Amino acid sequence: MNIPDKVLQRISLAIGASHISHVELIQALWGGYGYLFRAFVSDMPFPSVIVKYIHLPQPSSHPRGWNTPLSHQRKLHSYLVEVNWYQHYANKHLQSLSPLPQCLYVEQHPEQTLLILEDLHTIGFTQVKTTATSTQINACLTWLGYFHAQYMQVAPEGLWPVGTYWHFDTRPDEYAALTESPLKAAAKLIDLTLKQCPFQTLVHGDAKLANFCFSADNRVAAVDFQYVGQGCGMKDVIMLLSSTLNFNETENVINDYLKHYFTALTQGLTTFNPHISSQAVEQAWRPLYCVAWADFQRFVKGWSVEHVKINPYTEALTTQAIKQLTNNY
Repeated sequence: MNIPDKVLQRISLAIGASHISHVELIQALWGGYGYLFRAFVSDMPFPSVIVKYIHLPQPSSHPRGWNTPLSHQRKLHSYLVEVNWYQHYANKHLQSLSPLPQCLYVEQHPEQTLLILEDLHTIGFTQVKTTATSTQINACLTWLGYFHAQYMQVAPEGLWPVGTYWHFDTRPDEYAALTESPLKAAAKLIDLTLKQCPFQTLVHGDAKLANFCFSADNRVAAVDFQYVGQGCGMKDVIMLLSSTLNFNETENVINDYLKHYFTALTQGLTTFNPHISSQAVEQAWRPLYCVAWADFQRFVKGWSVEHVKINPYTEALTTQAIKQLTNNY
């Protein structure tokens, strides 16, 4: 990791620290677009901050060969969305029930962006999981339920008009790569159904396990809001489950997860939007669980046909969604 000294100086000046003692790489950004790192600061009430340093020249390669002008522009826009999210949403709404980092500073230039965030480690969210227990999955579902309740029917100004990184309109290359199949034939209908479902909210857009930070007592906070935008909450639910299931779970286990999510959503609506019927939201969204899975399958099968997330469980849900939608039209 090679962070220019002038960038480190700008970080110190921006947050009022006397200096940065050292930095710790968290990860290189996808596709070579910069770095996410922890900067340890002196003479501040907190010991460290998180910095996303985005450098935007078009990279020469992509891990799966999807290096195109369209993917480059999608990535550029995702960073703009994330900045808008932290500046105009994260710092202006009550987040005690769905914690996330607060934005401390943003600096934007034509080919560079500096985003300085609260370090969740400093407030107890110190763990990232690669596998999750049912308790931890439920904690993430609780976060999502409160999040969706809080942003129910909020316009996505400065965000993605349709949230999630696999949204149909932003993935024509992957759609073109799909073999002719019932899924490809139904893809636009699947997308339209999710776009037009009642009770649109803001979705995180990439709610995989790796984007949740855990405390010692299994509370969670979320990070990485590059694909936040409007959508049906089921999109976030299936993304979380896609990253935590072993795909051999019984129907009862899945139903328990959905029940837990809708209980949290109901509690969140009671707190944030009591005029919205939680029963009506659940009636509108529950049938879309399989549809959201089918939407994600359309992306995955076009992106990486051998992916582990293509399996009998997800294929059965995709078939169910196509049958459900074609019977309704």
